[in-house]
Amino acid sequence: MNDLVMTVNGWVATDPSQHVGPTGARLTSFRLASTSRFYDRDKGEWTDGRTEWFTVKVFRGAAITVANSIKKGQPVTVHGRFRTNEWEGDGGTRIDLVIDATSVGHDLTRGTAEFTRAYGDATLDGDDGDDGAEAGTEDGAADESTGDQPTDDAASDDASAEDADGAPEHEAEGEALALSA
Repeated sequence: MNDLVMTVNGWVATDPSQHVGPTGARLTSFRLASTSRFYDRDKGEWTDGRTEWFTVKVFRGAAITVANSIKKGQPVTVHGRFRTNEWEGDGGTRIDLVIDATSVGHDLTRGTAEFTRAYGDATLDGDDGDDGAEAGTEDGAADESTGDQPTDDAASDDASAEDADGAPEHEAEGEALALSA
């Protein structure tokens, strides 16, 4: 299939709304405004161009993480399949620009963010019937390179053990995990 795929930078114009379909499929949607800017040499200043409005739709597990992560007024980057939706309204035929998003994230050129990896099932509530060791808690985080869960076997018996740089061993491990995330 030859879908038109695009990436749009813009501002979240509405708070995300969540919907659950009859089969339990989750959907989060929000409006996105993207305004082009150009340098007007005659005026000697930057000028706003036309604002394009998109409806962004995110499905399944990603719908939950997007709804929990973004708010109205935040800058985001959206990547996904572009399509149009034609409908009849007051004054005639209307056309919506829709992006079925495969990726949504904060635009870090406009601010900072802290990432928290989501684990678990589609509800992402962390309660999948066990003690949380595999549900994405910090202590039960899997090694991303191998998929293995951490074990106590690798830990030193000496709680005050230091690495080669003189930092306590647990701090050095935490830094490595933070950098790899």
